[in-house]
Amino acid sequence: MDGTAAIGAAAGVPLAGTALPCFHCGEPAGHAPRHFTVIDGVNQPMCCAGCEAVARTIVANGLGEYYRQRRELPGCPAQAVPDELRRYDLPAIQASLVETGDRHDEKEVSLLLEGVACAACTWLIERRLAAIPGVLNAAVNYATGRARVRWDGRRVQLSGILQAVADVGYRAYPFDAARSESLERRERRTQLARLFVAGLGTMQVMMYAVPAYVAGGDISADIEQLLRIASLVLTLPVVSWAALPFYRGAWRSLAAGCVGMDVPVAIAILIAFTASLVATVKGAGHVYYDSIAMFVFLLLGARYLESRMRARATRAQQRVARLAPAVAERVIDWHAASTELVAVASLSRGDCVLVRPGATVPADGVVLDGESTLDESMLTGESRPISKGPGDAVVGGALNVRSPLMMEVRRVGEATVLAGIVRMLERAHAEKPPIAQLADAVAQWFLAALLAVAVAAGIFWYTFDPQRAVWIVVAVLVVTCPCALSLATPAALTAAAGRLYGAGTLVTRGHALETLARATHVVFDKTGTLTSGQLSLIGVLPVRGLGAEECLALAACAERGSEHPVARALVAAAGERRSAAPQAGTARNVPGQGIEADISGVRYRVGSLAFVGALHGKAPPEELAFAADDVSVAALGDERGWIALFTFGDTLRPGARQLVRDLRARGLEVSLLSGDRLHHVEHVARELGIEVVRAAATPQDKFEFVRDLQSRGAVVAMVGDGINDAPVLAQAQVSIAMGSGAELAQVNADLVLLSEGLDGLEPAFSTASRAMRIVRQNFAWAVAYNAVAVPLALAGWVTPLIAAAGMSASSLLVVLNALRLLRVPAAQARAPREFAIPAPA
Repeated sequence: MDGTAAIGAAAGVPLAGTALPCFHCGEPAGHAPRHFTVIDGVNQPMCCAGCEAVARTIVANGLGEYYRQRRELPGCPAQAVPDELRRYDLPAIQASLVETGDRHDEKEVSLLLEGVACAACTWLIERRLAAIPGVLNAAVNYATGRARVRWDGRRVQLSGILQAVADVGYRAYPFDAARSESLERRERRTQLARLFVAGLGTMQVMMYAVPAYVAGGDISADIEQLLRIASLVLTLPVVSWAALPFYRGAWRSLAAGCVGMDVPVAIAILIAFTASLVATVKGAGHVYYDSIAMFVFLLLGARYLESRMRARATRAQQRVARLAPAVAERVIDWHAASTELVAVASLSRGDCVLVRPGATVPADGVVLDGESTLDESMLTGESRPISKGPGDAVVGGALNVRSPLMMEVRRVGEATVLAGIVRMLERAHAEKPPIAQLADAVAQWFLAALLAVAVAAGIFWYTFDPQRAVWIVVAVLVVTCPCALSLATPAALTAAAGRLYGAGTLVTRGHALETLARATHVVFDKTGTLTSGQLSLIGVLPVRGLGAEECLALAACAERGSEHPVARALVAAAGERRSAAPQAGTARNVPGQGIEADISGVRYRVGSLAFVGALHGKAPPEELAFAADDVSVAALGDERGWIALFTFGDTLRPGARQLVRDLRARGLEVSLLSGDRLHHVEHVARELGIEVVRAAATPQDKFEFVRDLQSRGAVVAMVGDGINDAPVLAQAQVSIAMGSGAELAQVNADLVLLSEGLDGLEPAFSTASRAMRIVRQNFAWAVAYNAVAVPLALAGWVTPLIAAAGMSASSLLVVLNALRLLRVPAAQARAPREFAIPAPA
């Protein structure tokens, strides 16, 4: 008897009229189950959609052996994680949602959180996640509503992490763009519904409150009582349903042993409503129904606007996550040009895909056939389409603009460039810089002090003027809620990161902007950073009557087919100048010397001076004196003598000169480090106006150079691109990697320039400075507001209604101030030429 049969026998065959057990979990599935899953050819009953989905996933992934081999059903659901969460533990489901670290058991996931209403919610969720054994790191970002969790798979499962979030009153799911949009729409509808109820209740209650205000005590007692009862009835939906988010938030905080920002708001609402209810029942005393309804309406309105503004600030990341298409046209028969529509998730390396005009490239790959232009603006900020042809690399998420392309898939899923960008964006948003951690800590202490002050104010005013005590306590609780303090940093940094991504600079660490704004020194690597890293033709010196174009055409003809850097530079230069190349006959490569080729019956050599000189035996030409020491020289000659000299060098990246000037104008000290020879490094330094130079530097030398600067109090920003730059990038307080550089350099970097150019670097410094300036402004406003509001509220000069308006306006002001970062002039955005971030293998 197999495991399934054993379970069935133990459970017994249900008698007529009894509920069928769920085949997956054993719970009652009802007399007529609505959910079924085919397992081993049998339609098995399921108790709910969650069990059905899990069972279907198990069977679909070839894991049906689980049901045949199990010996017992899961334990009581009340003591276990629900099956709808357990499905996230399945390897097949985790494959597209969970990242595996360097150690196989170390995993990381981005979670989408439901129910996060204020900054205190993020603190509560972080605290709960950090308390789970096996969770290595957990960071929640209020601005995006996301959590980044890293855990040890041997000690805790993903379902346990999701259940822990549910235990404190929230819901969490592994992030996907579709669910994020659906959740955002649902939350927006709920927010608007609560706002509508509060607004309608406010208008109606005010209609009954105005007569009492206008009458000035001349209204009869029975009419006044009738107005109070009517106001109570209209306020009940506002207090019981519209204000529910404040009660939930307060309960979650108190249940976790902390004081969240919803606590003073919930207490204020309940105190004011209870006092009004008592006064209504007694028929004497003050009622505050109009104030209660109005400040619930104001608080909900402010929270709704705040959530819309946060969504705007994080829209760049959401757009990136949605770039990958859902389906692709896979080529079945190349010759017949027949294709089939398949899910992008089913593509594998080596597949051939047709990308039609207007379609999005589904994965990273190489063009096999066709020529077109691709719009990569959503990936790099590049506004101009990039030309692509056979052999050119393409990245998933780019839009095909002009003509059909046939491409071969090289990387799919989590290995693509797009997935790498999303991961780095999520990491940046999840990490909290020190200034944000300080703000959260201050807010927690401030809330505790606020409650103590409110209690003291209540006791004082109850002693001297009991009739004013209630609304003064309510005003104190509401007016000083530190939402503005907690929003000051995340709102500004999120907006700044979104602005920079739109300009082609990816912020990958939470502290990057804060540290970049404090930088005093900028240290550059040379090759591949300030220079292109590729040998380029600088000049042509004819020495025997032929024109420069003709000399270049002859050399390119001889070198065509060679992979040597000099050969590639000559062929590329001839192609750019459209030099007419003659037909070459046989060519012979002499390693380390050059190329010998027969062209139109004449034997030519291109290469070193000694190699070319040996063909004709003549002395080097006098023009050689014009070649500088910091360039490389190759010669062209035939059996009659020298024909031309070619000079080569590592050309500067576009915008390098202007960048160095801009950085020095900002008061930054600029240095150049390189492992290259001294005269090459000094040549680049002279071209750029850099005075501090270190040549022939090993990785250890670079590391020691930066550490020496730091020992003298410098805040160093290091810009590099190579594997040998990884140690010094990690040592610098803030590090910037080139998008075309090595993957290891990018992993250790705090910012990544997505393009080949350097134009995005100066805007990164200016945006970081603006962001920290706005953070300081927000902090100053929050402190100044509370310094004024608290004494006024304690003195009884602020009504609950004014308190609600003041607190809402304070929160909105800091968010609006942060959103100014999104209005950086378009002129500051650079124009990158290419995008080449390597994805993980």
